[in-house]
Amino acid sequence: MWTREELKIGGKQAFYKNYWMSVAVGLLLLLISSEDFWEIRKVLDSQDDSVISSGWGIFTVIGIFLVLFYLLFTLLIIFAKIFIGNVFAIGGYRFFILNRTENPSGKNLLYGFKSGHYGNIVLTMFLKNLYISLWTLLLVIPGIIKRYEYCMIPYILAENPGMDRRDAFQISRRMMMGQKWEVFVLDLSFIGWHILTALSFGLVGIFFAGPYYQATFAELYIVNKRRAYEEGYIR
Repeated sequence: MWTREELKIGGKQAFYKNYWMSVAVGLLLLLISSEDFWEIRKVLDSQDDSVISSGWGIFTVIGIFLVLFYLLFTLLIIFAKIFIGNVFAIGGYRFFILNRTENPSGKNLLYGFKSGHYGNIVLTMFLKNLYISLWTLLLVIPGIIKRYEYCMIPYILAENPGMDRRDAFQISRRMMMGQKWEVFVLDLSFIGWHILTALSFGLVGIFFAGPYYQATFAELYIVNKRRAYEEGYIR
């Protein structure tokens, strides 16, 4: 069984040896994080409220136009995230996996587009985020559990982009069986860095905390993959 200290030490070592490229890729992963969907919804809600309270009213031509504009803008962002952002993310996860043993370049960000399995990546990532969102809307705690249950899927796709989505979900569930709480605590151990990121207007997150976090979770994936080979449910 892994420990937080071991994962963080390995992640920090991998991050430092390819520092600037890790910073760049970590920033991209931060920008296209799956949590952005909820931020978009909040922006849309606030814009709708401002339109209503501005005196135009939603039943005037201008009010209707503004609401439609924000709806279209939001749909375009969601579309871009599903069909472009998630695929770039897979390349980012692949970068951090490879960064443990070599010095990969930023070309890995295009891996999902060039792998020949673009459609499978898009569908699998879409379903992963959809399931987590639905569980979160229904019941918050099960949504959090599903988030950790499926957290290995992007790493699995980063190495096996053509894997059937059912297999990817099953393997991630097996990998996370019995350690979701430990990974939750691992997440919590970065809370100090999140506070420093907020206090530094994002600079700590960009130049240290973000890539450090990604490198640490790449270490977690490698440990889980080794255990999966040992237990025989992947070959």
